[in-house]
Amino acid sequence: MARSSKSSKQSKRESPDCTELLVMELQQIYSAETQLARTLPRLAKSAQSEKLRPMLEQRQEEGERILKELDAAFDELEESPGRRKNLAAEGLINDAREHIQEIEPGPALDEVLIAAIQKTEHYCIAAWGTARSLAQAVEQKAAVRAMERALKEGKSFDQELTQLAENEILPALMSQESEDQQDEGDSQGGGGRSRRNEGSERRAST
Repeated sequence: MARSSKSSKQSKRESPDCTELLVMELQQIYSAETQLARTLPRLAKSAQSEKLRPMLEQRQEEGERILKELDAAFDELEESPGRRKNLAAEGLINDAREHIQEIEPGPALDEVLIAAIQKTEHYCIAAWGTARSLAQAVEQKAAVRAMERALKEGKSFDQELTQLAENEILPALMSQESEDQQDEGDSQGGGGRSRRNEGSERRAST
């Protein structure tokens, strides 16, 4: 009886074809872009860098375009975006939200925001690449065009974030740390001088 039950459970497992897999991937991408679109304005508002802010705003515009192109791809497939939430994207996006609450605005938060967005973008790049391959296999031209454009812009955006982090954000963060250490040293030194002056005044009064 146990063997029969096990065999019955295995027989219920599905084996989707390429088109069904494509629809699943596109639905996951649609959910990820929808969630990201809701969060990017808050991330952009929290960024201190004058260069990072417009980059995040540009990514939001690209995401909105991706959603429109996905709608066209779903029409071609005679499918819908569905309502299942992309949990992987949700985790990455929530991580970025938590950083906003934990770190005060400045180079440190900008650096962490770049890292969080790049993690999300790398996930999207992997998803776009998978969807493009499936779309090519089943000759879904609308999906192929949408994913190829998303891949091109996504890789460029990722490189721009890396350059911004290395050329502006990290140097600003290191400079801030150096200034903080100097201020701390001056404060401690000032306290020492003050105590020495008090001692001299006591000896003079006696």
